[in-house]
Parts: sequence; C-alpha cells; structure tokens
Amino acid sequence: MIIAITNQKGGVGKTTTAINLAAGLAEKGLRTLLVDLDPQGNSSMSFVPLEPGAPNMFNVLAEGLDMEEVILPATTTSNLWVAPSRIAMAKLEVNLAGSLDAPYRLKDAMEPVKDRYDAIILDTPPTLGLITLNALVAASHVLIPIQASYFALEGTDDLLETIDKIKARPNTELRLLGVLVTLFDKRTVLSRQVLAEIQEVFGDNVFETMISKSVRLEEAPAHQMSIFDYAPRSTGAYEYYRLCEEVLERAGS
Repeated sequence: MIIAITNQKGGVGKTTTAINLAAGLAEKGLRTLLVDLDPQGNSSMSFVPLEPGAPNMFNVLAEGLDMEEVILPATTTSNLWVAPSRIAMAKLEVNLAGSLDAPYRLKDAMEPVKDRYDAIILDTPPTLGLITLNALVAASHVLIPIQASYFALEGTDDLLETIDKIKARPNTELRLLGVLVTLFDKRTVLSRQVLAEIQEVFGDNVFETMISKSVRLEEAPAHQMSIFDYAPRSTGAYEYYRLCEEVLERAGS
C-alpha cells in the first residue's frame, strides 16, 4: 500500500501523522518507506541526518536520479527507511513546467523500489500543486487529516474534487483510506461540534481513532523522534498505534 497523506491546509497534523504512522507500521514489523515531499523536510529530520548537498527527492523528481540513491535507513527505528526532502523541492514546479510527464515523475521513480516495502507513506506539502498531484498519481490510498477547529472543512471540496479527477484518469485505483480527526480536545464543545460535522460530511470514511491535542506529540519532532520513541506510554503513542491497526484493517493488509 502507498498512502498519500494530504490536506492543502497547514497545521492539521499532516507531518505528525506521516512520521508516526510510518514509525508505527515499522514497529509492527512492516518494511516501511517514508517519502518526504514537503520542502520543509520536517518528516525527514525526525529520522535521518540531512547532510548539506546530499541527494534528496528534488534530485529524483527534477533530475531523474534513481530513487534508491536517496533512500536512507532511519537511525532510531528498525524496518523504516526515508527518502528525504530539502527546501529545493519548493522549486520543483518551476523546474518541471511544460514537462508532459510532470505528474508521473514520482510514480515512475518509485516503480523500481516499491516492491521492497510493505507500506510507503507519502508526506505532501500543504498545497494542491504539482507535488501533491504526483503523490496522488503514485498512491493506492489517500488519508486526509482534518483539524477539529472552526474552519475544519474549509477547502475540503477542492481536495475531494482533485481526488475525483485523479481517480477518473491517471490513477483509477486510488481509494480514500479515511479522514483522520486531529488536534481533538474532547473537553471543548467546539471540538465535539466539529467532529459531528465531519462525521456528517464523511460518514464511515472517518477513522474511529482520533488524535488528541498533545504536548508530547508537539515535542517529539524537536527531539528527532517518533512518539513511540519519545513518549511510548503517552496518549499520542496509544492513539497512533490504534490508527496503524485501523489503517491496516481498512487497507486489507
């Protein structure tokens, strides 16, 4: 399974989910590859040292470098490998302007390596641009994190329309794996109201697992760790472990 974690809104826990879903699946024994497509490179930094000038996903997508040349083993988690990103990824759309194969660069690059892994997680930037388009073309599933906040559903129509367009032609196998409610605070009326609204819109596509607001989840990336290494007995670790189980069940693995 290849899971694109996508939402064009920032601050919804997308990278946090990519980091901890990848680590959780690896902890469960699946050979897992985390592909960082976000120019900020935050998910990369949680698992591998980024040396200046080291090859990364920009070189793969813009210059045709073999993907196996950039994949590194995670330093803290067994069964996990990382294809890192750097700020140069922000220039990808300019570099690929006019290229007929631009939306297929990631799919083509992953073809020689994808069968080595049981799960591949794609962390995308908070846009619906070319990088996210590449992820949706290459993925078998899409996971949408939505923050339990007042403007939670703003922009989701555009995202769902983009997914439908991808399913109609370049990737007919793409499936919505689920909608993940993040930054949930069960103590507040607003969070409960937003949850009800999300469930009304997405129905059974909403994961039973919800990710609570957590200081530990916020701290873990600063220590270059997943929540399972940083605070294995925390609520966040428990919730992401449950999410891993639900993902495997929904994906049929």
